[in-house]
Amino acid sequence: MTLDKFIKVKYRADEEKVGVLREILSELGIDCARTIEERVDLQFDALKNLHENLKNNELFIKLVMANSLVSYQLTAKGERWWWEFSKHFSENPPGRSISEAYSRFLPNSRTNRRLVTGKVKRLERIEPFFDSLSLGDLRDYYFNGMERLRDELAKALGSKKSAKTIVFAVKMFGYAGRIAFGEFVPYPMAIEIPDDVRINAYTKRFTNEPPVSFWGRIAEETGIPPLHIDSILWPVLGGNDEVLRRLREHCTKWEDVLRLTAL
Repeated sequence: MTLDKFIKVKYRADEEKVGVLREILSELGIDCARTIEERVDLQFDALKNLHENLKNNELFIKLVMANSLVSYQLTAKGERWWWEFSKHFSENPPGRSISEAYSRFLPNSRTNRRLVTGKVKRLERIEPFFDSLSLGDLRDYYFNGMERLRDELAKALGSKKSAKTIVFAVKMFGYAGRIAFGEFVPYPMAIEIPDDVRINAYTKRFTNEPPVSFWGRIAEETGIPPLHIDSILWPVLGGNDEVLRRLREHCTKWEDVLRLTAL
């Protein structure tokens, strides 16, 4: 047993910068995050395209979660990968087995061709859980149980609840649920921000505190759940010209979003 639970670690922080960060995020709020997710994020467009072509809500949501769980060690930007996924499964819906469909898809992918064997095995482990879910179960997770979904995905894969791909799968599940069920449900405050390279680097501008605990605290202080904070930070950290164009076009508070870049 470690002493971490008994010793309160004192982290360094630039309190002035943290104060400005908190002020900007509080001004932006969940509404700004939702605008970015639905009108700026190219991945949301990719999901809408797949949904329109599949015409099968249950398969659509399960595919989105499956794809999230293999969205690591990419060979291109995430936006390109999600569009490749969308186009492929729009034209080649999986039959009985999602993992089998990926065993054919990934080796020929242009944007996700690393660690194929491990990714397919990951989908083989999660597939019995997916197979056990009806559309009604998925609806219940969306409206009443995203935390429960996170816990059960982690259990099925033997992962930590805070693992990057687990919380990212919940985020993309939220996108898919929004599209399939036609209603916006905010992410739960208890689901952590994905602890990836870009978030890690950005966090170091403010503190040496671990990103998950830092952004969890910022979330509580601003009233914006961590997964929605992730959405607000994404255009700032991505540097994609099309994303910045869409941000200016669709988000009335785009200047405040871009102020985060200078912190």
